[in-house]
Amino acid sequence: MEKQKEHAWGTNFIENIAKDLQSLFPENRGLSIINIYRMRAFYQAYCNIIATATELDNIPIFNIPWFHNVVLLNKIKNPEESMWYAQKAVQEGWSRSYLDSQIKSKLYKREGKAISNFSRMSPPINSALIQSSFKDPYIFDFIALQEEHIERDLENALIAHVEEMLLEFGKGFALVARQYHLEVGDKDYYIDLLFYHLKLKCYIVVELKSRDFDPRDAGQINFYLSAVDDLVRDAQDGPTIGLLLCKGKDNFTAEYALRDINKPIGVAQYQTEILKRLPNNLKSSLPTIKELEEELEKKELLSKRPKKKVIKKTTKKSGSVKRKSSKK
Repeated sequence: MEKQKEHAWGTNFIENIAKDLQSLFPENRGLSIINIYRMRAFYQAYCNIIATATELDNIPIFNIPWFHNVVLLNKIKNPEESMWYAQKAVQEGWSRSYLDSQIKSKLYKREGKAISNFSRMSPPINSALIQSSFKDPYIFDFIALQEEHIERDLENALIAHVEEMLLEFGKGFALVARQYHLEVGDKDYYIDLLFYHLKLKCYIVVELKSRDFDPRDAGQINFYLSAVDDLVRDAQDGPTIGLLLCKGKDNFTAEYALRDINKPIGVAQYQTEILKRLPNNLKSSLPTIKELEEELEKKELLSKRPKKKVIKKTTKKSGSVKRKSSKK
């Protein structure tokens, strides 16, 4: 790198270095010109890191495969953000394609961003871990729903893609049940989704709302948390945590709603792919299925009718006299 400063770009310095290295190490396929440029970019991105040789093993970029680093170099300009993704890849064993998908979904900006009362309701030793276990928003881009959908549509779609759902919720989430039945007094109640978190060692109640957050939602999930703590939780389990997943929310409203709640609750938005609808004027001009079927039936009946013989009328050529009928 220092040597290159003495040469202008027009001297093809890096290209010549690549050719020389390929000649010296013909069995090594990682010494292409483009890879040499990547190595140069890697040095420039992290040259300010000061560490001894023994400390390099603790730096995440040196603990992931080279092409993971290539993804980071291509997609991220901020070294701090690159380090964060590299650390997550090490901790959770991400593949290169999964690392790429998490960068596209902007996980760095979403993780730990749910509005919550965790810092107040959880032990200090666990509050940071609990907060980082929840996101805002949750990206369910593996399902497509109409803009105006209901909770059951969302729930059915998530269960139909349970593997992708668990990946988006994150490491440690295990699905216990959907529509988990609780009997309180003489009434039946059903939790949309009940999870158990293997790292936090507690149940997590998830309620789905296909509308904006309403402060009354906090009271509903608070009731469910009390019921699960009393009826489901074992002595070794931590306090049950609640997560309200809403189509939209006002952060100030959510913060006020959780201020005096004595159970750990988070509020976050979710996003899905939206099924595109035709404009109303275009939709009204298109035939319905019933109309199409009726039209096809008409065509089928017409095709089966016997063809009529056509008798052609002949007329005399010009110059001939045509007789006119006389009226009496």
